[in-house]
Amino acid sequence: MNSKLVSHIFDLKKIAAQFDLAPGMKAADLGSGSGYFTVELARAVGETGSVTAVDILDFALETVRERAIGAGIKNVIFVRANLEIVGSTFLADDSQDFVLLANVLFQNDDKLGIIKEAKRILRPASKMVVIDWEKGKGGLGPPDEFRMPKESLLNLTSQEGFIYEKDIEVDAYHFGAMFRK
Repeated sequence: MNSKLVSHIFDLKKIAAQFDLAPGMKAADLGSGSGYFTVELARAVGETGSVTAVDILDFALETVRERAIGAGIKNVIFVRANLEIVGSTFLADDSQDFVLLANVLFQNDDKLGIIKEAKRILRPASKMVVIDWEKGKGGLGPPDEFRMPKESLLNLTSQEGFIYEKDIEVDAYHFGAMFRK
């Protein structure tokens, strides 16, 4: 997603403010893409915290690296991994305080596998936020057949024992939801 499109769609600071992040936390941006959220997460957890940007594409991770350097951010770790394979992130079990999946599930076949990886790395009682393209909203983004209804997400997450906590306000084309492990 190019920067003009992201800045038009997302108010990153407003969205990230809803994540309940605090200095010193460990966060993982699974499917980080070019790192728009990664940088906001890194700012929120501060120098005593860390953010792991995970993506399958090397060029995406290089873009995150450049974005972080440009913003003066030094608390980002970069991992290349296929999120559909549980354990591929090499992050330890129960090691993260927060996981973000932003615009990830719509483009992957094994959505449950990705949810399982998020669960594996999250500490007990920690949070996961999912932001994705909302089915039936049209406009920008992928065709409707690639979009997932929010109800499907709620079913997937409940299968893995996640507890729905609240909606995350995003924009007219996306839904967002916070879950607790």
